[in-house]
Amino acid sequence: MRRLFPVTDETAAPGGRPGTSGGGRGGPGSGGGEDGNGREWSLAELAAAYAYPEAEAEAEAGAGAKAGAKAGSGPGEGREPWLRANMVSTLDGAAQHEGRSQPISCPADMRIFGTLRALADVVLVGAETVRQEGYRPARARAGFAAAREAAGQGPAAAIAVVSASLDLDFSLPLFTSPLVPTLILTGSAAPPARVAAAEAAGARVVTAGEGAGVDPGRAVRALAERGYTRLLTEGGPRLLGQLVAAGVLDELCLTVAPMLTAGDAQRIAGGPSVTLPRRFTLKSMLEEDGFLFTRYTRS
Repeated sequence: MRRLFPVTDETAAPGGRPGTSGGGRGGPGSGGGEDGNGREWSLAELAAAYAYPEAEAEAEAGAGAKAGAKAGSGPGEGREPWLRANMVSTLDGAAQHEGRSQPISCPADMRIFGTLRALADVVLVGAETVRQEGYRPARARAGFAAAREAAGQGPAAAIAVVSASLDLDFSLPLFTSPLVPTLILTGSAAPPARVAAAEAAGARVVTAGEGAGVDPGRAVRALAERGYTRLLTEGGPRLLGQLVAAGVLDELCLTVAPMLTAGDAQRIAGGPSVTLPRRFTLKSMLEEDGFLFTRYTRS
């Protein structure tokens, strides 16, 4: 893997292509040595590249932040919520192939996928994605255990499912055997019988909207009130579209796959368009095997 952006004054290793840039802190792509080309980045390097904003600020200030949080602070303590999305798209805009994202992914994309989960307090996901992708609970990763403990986080991120109807299979491992209880975000008019079934299965039901639907802003606030401030969403497209329309998305981590699929697959975000396009700023760009791993933050 190599870093394409941000560009620094440092150049690539001897023999490298001019303009191949680095991270500027002696890490992968920093020049003056191996720049990350042709080797797999470590979990620590990926964690540094995708650190949540407060961890980046602490690291730059020399506060000793480590893979995501202030040592000794509880989850969410003194922090504003930050919602990032992690999605994959082909060159022609398809977010799925035959209903699933896996065919357009790659090993490096999955390493980043696992890293983003390991840094998060909670993963926000739509009910249809749970059904289509066969969602399972987040697993503990040994490489992040010490950092999560220091940050006051549990062994793995919680999964928060957004569902109006609660039409979910509560016999799935997502509900029967998670390391931390699965949350379900729903509206106040959710079917009482389904709410009871979810709670009987061990899920924690959180009301985050009036009527049948979930209000995105209220969902973010409800999670933050429970100490979940490092938020990650993996879609699907309908949920991401709702988050974009509500103006609550802070960051997009988008993998661009060097593939063309044609067809009528969904884009990464669906639903009604916003009145004005929302501007995001490129934060970083990595590359491996022709796949681009971009990170954009809200302008």
